Amino acid sequence: MKVFKRYPSLFYIAAFMLMLFGISASAQTTDNNDPSPLKFPTPKGIANQLFYVQRDPNINTIICELNTNEDGTVDKKKPVNVYWIRYDEGNEKKDLSYIQRKFAYGIETKDLGNDQYELRFVSYKKFPLYLSKSAEDNKYHVYVTVNKKKIQLDRIFLRIEGGSFWIPNVKYVELRGINTANKTAISERIKV
Repeated sequence: MKVFKRYPSLFYIAAFMLMLFGISASAQTTDNNDPSPLKFPTPKGIANQLFYVQRDPNINTIICELNTNEDGTVDKKKPVNVYWIRYDEGNEKKDLSYIQRKFAYGIETKDLGNDQYELRFVSYKKFPLYLSKSAEDNKYHVYVTVNKKKIQLDRIFLRIEGGSFWIPNVKYVELRGINTANKTAISERIKV
């Protein structure tokens, strides 16, 4: 518990992952009720960005980026780099701390062969995401299935409204991206 006191964001991501993956059966199409009062920036200029994670109570953003070797091929041992963009600290790029990497935001990967990888957040390993190369644009993307819909993931957002440090009031988790079935924008919200 001392870890949560020292690293409050660790608690929020742990709660986020539990809410995101533990309640996925109740996901539904997004409505615009109760949006966050914060205005979140959209990360720009990140050539190999796969998706990003944002959450209340601040605008700092976790970036999940394709990790390539010097020749442009995917690093099979570590295909995804995860780091912060600290928007409230002058847009500084910052590595995850050891605690964040090992217990919250870090991603474990499994090479499935044929340029496909299974990804799992260390904070919640029951929900797989898949990294693979698209035949359409020949680029890598991360895919997730929610409500029997395959989504090319762009953003994960956790809305927190009040509560306490130990028991935040998580209103919803939202997954945003492209519905691969019809190539339209999609948001799936998990209400808590």
